[in-house]
Amino acid sequence: MTSVQATVLTGDLQGFLLTPARPRRLGVVVLGGSSGRVDVARARLFAGAGAIAIALRWFGGDGQVPGICEVPLESFVPATDRLVEAGCDRIAYVGTSKGAEAALLLACFDHRIETVVAVSPTSVVWANIGPGRDGVAWPPRSSWTRNGTPLPFIAHDQAWQPVLRDGLVAWRGQHEQSLVRFAADVGVATIPVEQALAEIILVAGGDDALWPSDMFARSVADRLASAGKRTTLVEHPAAGHRVLLPGETTPRSAKHAHGGNDCADAALGQAAWTEIARRLRLPGCITEQ
Repeated sequence: MTSVQATVLTGDLQGFLLTPARPRRLGVVVLGGSSGRVDVARARLFAGAGAIAIALRWFGGDGQVPGICEVPLESFVPATDRLVEAGCDRIAYVGTSKGAEAALLLACFDHRIETVVAVSPTSVVWANIGPGRDGVAWPPRSSWTRNGTPLPFIAHDQAWQPVLRDGLVAWRGQHEQSLVRFAADVGVATIPVEQALAEIILVAGGDDALWPSDMFARSVADRLASAGKRTTLVEHPAAGHRVLLPGETTPRSAKHAHGGNDCADAALGQAAWTEIARRLRLPGCITEQ
């Protein structure tokens, strides 16, 4: 691992810029999920391997949308711009959960993105989580806009009855029920991943209790395969929504059931890191011939 300098980012681009002593012309943007956590630890993992990394705050910050509600996809572009300006000629986005949703959507129109790592992803656009700029969270709206237009989305079925797991709500059932109730919207809400030029790595646990990321990941992989696109799918049947890359100690959510267990979550993360390192040509990886 190389030494890394951290710089606080403010203004239009918020979060942390992590610059290794000897950068490899690889830029990585790390997007957290709906918790709002700015994942500096994960960004530092990539920076330690030689990438210039940005742990991005993409909602809830100064001047930003307070919730994941009609977040402009264009608001992520400055992160890519910053890495290109820093001399990066390879750009990767690493997103978890709602961050994976954003990363997959971004790759559909920002073709500078060469690689997307979608951890615990979705294959469709979902309704908002939290309020928009107007402070209103209901009725449901899209999580995202592009060019000022909200993207088609799947609403959350409010008739669903919560199911507890280890004392916390397991939201997977609501997402599954919503896909059935609003089946007519699935087609238009599906992320058009076949439009992306990026190679996509999908990482999902079969015991994800927050949403069916295993089903979503397979759906994305199938869609890409039908379009003749290359993809990598990394799964573990006992892992949950939380995936632990090497050295990570991300705590379990105290609000929602994530499923999985420490051993399986770490095993999935190690398998994912092997594929990520190979694709991004990080030190110590076995490159393809």
